[in-house]
Amino acid sequence: MSISEPSGDFLQLADKSILVTGVANKKSVAWHIAAVLREAGVNVIFAVRSPARREQLQKLLPDSVVHVCNVEFEEQIAALANELHAADVRLAGFVHSIAAAEYEGGMKPFHETKKHEFLRAMDISCYSLVALARELRELLDTNASVVATSISTTTMASENYGYMAPIKAALDSSIVFLAKSFSQFSRVRFNAVAPGLLKTSASAGIPGYLDAYLYAEQMTLRKEAVKTSEVANAAAFLLSPRSSAINGRSLILDAGMEFNYFDRDMITRAMR
Repeated sequence: MSISEPSGDFLQLADKSILVTGVANKKSVAWHIAAVLREAGVNVIFAVRSPARREQLQKLLPDSVVHVCNVEFEEQIAALANELHAADVRLAGFVHSIAAAEYEGGMKPFHETKKHEFLRAMDISCYSLVALARELRELLDTNASVVATSISTTTMASENYGYMAPIKAALDSSIVFLAKSFSQFSRVRFNAVAPGLLKTSASAGIPGYLDAYLYAEQMTLRKEAVKTSEVANAAAFLLSPRSSAINGRSLILDAGMEFNYFDRDMITRAMR
């Protein structure tokens, strides 16, 4: 292998089209991913859940194409695919950064989870990835890449995250099964970025999240929380041909928190 001159297009995504779902505001993971992609010369197409969100996003990015797609309704997912097809769009990939949960009456013990709350969150946060993949299948390049947003661990039972960890576990499993299913007819890859606790507008609404965030920050090896921009950089890598051998994986981004349970300083504080 010879060493060539440096390329200005490291991600090899310039002039390609990628669909990004789930932008709510400038703090969204999806917003940061889109920013990295746009910087790399990608034609980023957006899909948001409501006309109000579309209006807000188009004020921020007036040159962008923004579709409305509430993933709770399969007919809207099909309509999104039809609109992209009509515009003769070929996708080098898409980003699934969609999650929703409602905690009626505040956070409750897991065994008190209401069926309708759990199933609605599963529909929006997990099944929508399957539905989008199915409807967008014909628009995806043979070597396209799909990236979802998960979490760094689904087995650490955090009370203030409620039932979303089991749903993210289902999302992680769905990524593996989609990767296998699509391998029958393409080389489309499915992966996830799995960050530790982040500062986002969605997380701000979770009771007790700030304390958990500050604790998690101290549990990292660097004593500094994971930044949303770091997650976006990893997502862009997974979307690019540079990650062509990675498929069916969740890329954990927690700055070492996962294996730092017995941090000496944290033990000293806990035992005081």
